[in-house]
Amino acid sequence: MSSFDFKQFRIEQDRCAMKVGTDGVLLGAWAEGGRRILDIGTGTGLIALMMAQRFADAVVTAIDIDEEACRQARENALASPFANRVAVFHSSVQSFSVDFLEKSLKNDSILRFDSIVSNPPFFEQSLKNPDSRKAIARHTDSLPFSELFESVSRLLSDDGIFSVIVPSEKLESFTSNAYLSGFYISRQCFVKTTSKKPAKRCLLAFKKHLPEAVEKSEIFLQNCDGTRSEFYWNLTRDFYL
Repeated sequence: MSSFDFKQFRIEQDRCAMKVGTDGVLLGAWAEGGRRILDIGTGTGLIALMMAQRFADAVVTAIDIDEEACRQARENALASPFANRVAVFHSSVQSFSVDFLEKSLKNDSILRFDSIVSNPPFFEQSLKNPDSRKAIARHTDSLPFSELFESVSRLLSDDGIFSVIVPSEKLESFTSNAYLSGFYISRQCFVKTTSKKPAKRCLLAFKKHLPEAVEKSEIFLQNCDGTRSEFYWNLTRDFYL
């Protein structure tokens, strides 16, 4: 599909390596927000626009290493009702975080982000896609977990929340890097396709301070007849047509 229609905006995606998918929709509907939100690896701009829709007072910054994806994400944002609150920049998060830190040291009025979201690349040692843009989007070569957390540490406010979605088999590796970087899980949601299948994805929220308790849940997306589960329907009802 070259485009995907949601209730309040349209995603054009013919020039993006990574298309609209369930992972992005889940994260965009589940992640905690704030007044200043950063979307790392925005791709089509889907998650940035979902966060802008959910949090009416938020200013959303979206970045991506793929220049063509940034152009399309910017066009999607400009065509949406949230055009004045979503800005898209072509940058790796590593460069963005270093530039941000340098600016904040020179200007005390520059505020860190109180919500950061990312659907990060997670393939580490698997065969790469021959499409170089898809390979960059999917593999950790350009964004190892350690560098992701190092960058997020610079960009996130002391009380901010970093929300991600990762494959279940990458949970241990991802959380290990989080702890080494001084982050703690505050929310954790295992996602199953159906109630009888093992979890394939995990939604995670991290904070810089140890929470009093970790909110844990397990959900499934489809009923036995293939229809959306009550949880998935309620989570996405403001987005899906």
